[in-house]
Amino acid sequence: MAGLLRLLLAVATLALGAAAVPALAQEGKRIAISFDDVPRHPGGFMTPDQRTAALITGLAQAGVEQAGFFVTTGNLDTDFGKGGEERIRAYVAAGHVIGNHSHSHTWLSQNTAADYVSDLDRAEAWLAGKPGKRPWYRFPYLDEGRDLARRDALRTALRERGLMNAYVTIDDYDWAIDDLARKAVEAKRPIDRDALRDLYVETIVGTADFYDAMARETLGRQPAHVLLLHETDLAGLFIVDLIKGLRAAGWTIVTLDEAYRDPIAQTEPDTLYLGGGRLAALAHVAGKNPKSLVYERTNEAVLEKLFEERVIVRGAR
Repeated sequence: MAGLLRLLLAVATLALGAAAVPALAQEGKRIAISFDDVPRHPGGFMTPDQRTAALITGLAQAGVEQAGFFVTTGNLDTDFGKGGEERIRAYVAAGHVIGNHSHSHTWLSQNTAADYVSDLDRAEAWLAGKPGKRPWYRFPYLDEGRDLARRDALRTALRERGLMNAYVTIDDYDWAIDDLARKAVEAKRPIDRDALRDLYVETIVGTADFYDAMARETLGRQPAHVLLLHETDLAGLFIVDLIKGLRAAGWTIVTLDEAYRDPIAQTEPDTLYLGGGRLAALAHVAGKNPKSLVYERTNEAVLEKLFEERVIVRGAR
């Protein structure tokens, strides 16, 4: 009996110890992957078809169960959008999900609320009934309105339509690095592909860690993060390396469905500081200085300098 009591006491002590561990330590670094601007214009390395195939293969190879692809339906009417519907179906067939990223990819702050809502409705009509469709809307440019009237009009419009704001917590300039690479290729400037990969991966991993530290300080816990990427050639080339880099930094990859079950999905921060994502908005509401809420590489000039110094091969003939 004494032995049994000692065993029960030991189990109870362990249970109490586990309960005493802060939620922060139990949650850990979790991140979901999402891509905007689908179908996106070509970069410097692949056709759109090749890029989709590379992303599907890479995500599978990296063990990513589910990523989210946010569709800008107006892109389907462009030359680079030809075959886009088939590519979207291929993403879904591979286990991924799709959401609304507007029809025209325009700024809310540069439109009337009525015109903007009409545009998102047009995209929603195209997406309706598609396999893999989720009731999510992601604002182009993360522009949720720079005045209270437009901000609140869109919040109301999304609720009326049963759409969730498909926020991000990790905003980065992956598109800027891809654009630098595209311009270099077009100008026939020699590129060090390994250096380009390293710049891409370390920039995104560093940005993710920056926002996770912000979450610890602001929320006292680690939410399930949502990473904003774009359907770029660099994503197609380096998605396996990126996922490997995230895991090496302690991140666990989760589905976008899981990430959007985090409690912060139910909040609508009372601020106009919304362009850096949901977490930055919450930090701003908590009194953080806006200058402290932007990662150093969320800056085109900084990335261009690094690109020139590290990726462009000097003295090549």
